[in-house]
Amino acid sequence: MNDLKQYGASFERKDFEILSRERVFQGYFAIDAYKARYRKFDGTESAVITREIFERGDAAAVVPYDPVRDAVVLIEQFRLGAARDSESPWLLELPAGIIDAGETPENTVMREMVEETGISLEKAVHALDFLTTPGGSTEKIFLYVGLVDSSRAAGYHGLMSESEDIRVLSVPFEDALALIDTGRIRNSIAIVGLQYLALHKSSVLKSLKQ
Repeated sequence: MNDLKQYGASFERKDFEILSRERVFQGYFAIDAYKARYRKFDGTESAVITREIFERGDAAAVVPYDPVRDAVVLIEQFRLGAARDSESPWLLELPAGIIDAGETPENTVMREMVEETGISLEKAVHALDFLTTPGGSTEKIFLYVGLVDSSRAAGYHGLMSESEDIRVLSVPFEDALALIDTGRIRNSIAIVGLQYLALHKSSVLKSLKQ
């Protein structure tokens, strides 16, 4: 493998400055207005930029995998953000949720799995962390792969207090990958999670069995 250090970040945290931050909206989520500047690649300083950033909070998600049946547990639910989608705003997703104060990402996926599917994870291993849309949001996703009995995937779940109406289903892993190609799975977290498992299945299985 090539030396990946050559692809490291060009600059560090000291190479940018946040001049101001103001909360301009607070509702179900929040929006902050920033003024900032940063070092440019030619060594000069940028002009002051103004951006409104969506402050959603960090979240954790899990790919619930059943190695016995080579299947994953997926959920389907209505998403208002997909209302203009040409197909349908009922999306196939992974169990996921916002990390509550004082909660670890692993605790979050354990909790969300029960709330959204009615099934407990036997074990969860950390996969990777990624930013969803850093051009306009601070959200970071902590992704896990979990060991699960997919034969128990059935019915409708979710918290009434959060107006959740979630359908749970077991999908053969190869079918889940094919659903990405057909566009039926178009939720970014689900795509990242399923493709991560496809690339690292052998090492993930080893970790889940330890």
